[in-house]
Amino acid sequence: MLRSAFRAAAVSLLLLAGTASALFAAGSGQGSTTTAAGTTTAFPTTRPAPQPTPPTVSPSTASTAGTVLVFDGHGYGHGLGLSQWGADGYARHGWTYDRILAHYYPGTTLGTAPVARVRVLVFAGKRVTLAASPASGTASTWTLADAAGARVPLDASAPLSLDAGLVVDGSPVPSPVRLTSNRPQLVNGQAFRGQLTVLSDGKSLEVVDSVPLEAYLKGVVAAEMSRSWPLAALEAQAVAARSYALANLQQGLPYDLFADGRSQNYAGVAAETPATNAAVDATRGRVLLWQGKPADALYSSTSGGRTASAADEIGQPIPYLVPVADPYDTLSPYHDWGPILLTGPAAAKALGLAGDVASVSLTIAGDGRVSQLTAASPGLQQVALPGGRAHVALGLPSNWFDVTLLQLAPRAAVVTAGGSVSLTGVARASGGPLPAGAVSLESSTGDGTWTPAGPVPVDAGGAFAVTVLPQVTTSYRLAFGVVRAGLARITVTG
Repeated sequence: MLRSAFRAAAVSLLLLAGTASALFAAGSGQGSTTTAAGTTTAFPTTRPAPQPTPPTVSPSTASTAGTVLVFDGHGYGHGLGLSQWGADGYARHGWTYDRILAHYYPGTTLGTAPVARVRVLVFAGKRVTLAASPASGTASTWTLADAAGARVPLDASAPLSLDAGLVVDGSPVPSPVRLTSNRPQLVNGQAFRGQLTVLSDGKSLEVVDSVPLEAYLKGVVAAEMSRSWPLAALEAQAVAARSYALANLQQGLPYDLFADGRSQNYAGVAAETPATNAAVDATRGRVLLWQGKPADALYSSTSGGRTASAADEIGQPIPYLVPVADPYDTLSPYHDWGPILLTGPAAAKALGLAGDVASVSLTIAGDGRVSQLTAASPGLQQVALPGGRAHVALGLPSNWFDVTLLQLAPRAAVVTAGGSVSLTGVARASGGPLPAGAVSLESSTGDGTWTPAGPVPVDAGGAFAVTVLPQVTTSYRLAFGVVRAGLARITVTG
């Protein structure tokens, strides 16, 4: 199955997702997940369904660091399966949801969901506060049943706070505890439909929402796609999300799915909208099938113009996860992205190198994405990371990127009037030598303005040496497209 291979890769990605989640996990309908410590954090970008409206990255195009890595690329997320922005574009061009799905998952067929209810882990931590939603017209009822089957009516107007001891009304109750209500129930203020089960191992708690599949989907689709998008796009999202959920039910656990990036974003009642609910209702029970079973319908925000290959990305060919054209993906702010600048020391730290980055090279897979990034330090320490892990570690939107390394030395020098200085460095692209004229020099005498100071002739290996003859104290930097990198200050005396 795809899931076993993808899960192993995803776990590695999640471990590296800290910087990326801070930069890229926001957007309309953004969800959050609660950690074991009870704190709330943004979903990592590595989840199967990144938000379709990521924030615009505003990278600085100037850096005074001695070594700067310049990244440009395409897409947002892993690129496998349906592209959410691409689906939006196809829907705006009149495609129906079934045609959209057939394009992104070739060879699959539409069928009926084999299950009607799922169990979703919505909390894991030390203490949780539960409540019944306030009634509107009809009084709320709220009941607790413990593992022994004893049922206790609860005050629906008062919250219930539980820790691992599971003490209710002054007495411990055996785990698991089940809570039912005629209203949605609140888990730390977040409303969910269905029945809640609270499990304790004596040290921590888990809260599981047992919910009808269609109600679960209403809390997913609204959190994963903009309600303002065309109905056909929302319907395609609903079928993909339903299929993905059923293809990835957990085995041997007291729950089937996670409410965060380990499955897909489930935000409960608050996320629901009339438009997204209508899409779920219109496709009720419909799933994508492959050889009679729910297809692992992975999806992501933005493909960058062409979807990815499962064979290249996870090393396992999946007949319905193959590259397909995605021409309307251009609507996404992440169809093309960059330049994003990282200093050499920052990139080295993210990649697990000591000090600085002296070189970086990319291995490109058949689908055009980076299958491996290899970087070395000045001390010749070397590290190689799969492209999926590398882009998360570096905080990049996807693993479809190019990188150019820029270095300028010396950082500072002193010469007498009339003297010369040789500025040396590297301007090297991952795909080979830079074209003639791609890099030039700029100078400033300290008045805040920078002027062209001549071309930088780069050899086939990316090295250069330029002689300058400053008449007064002057700063120099490299110019590469819109990027300005490096700073060499030459002090003139006498």
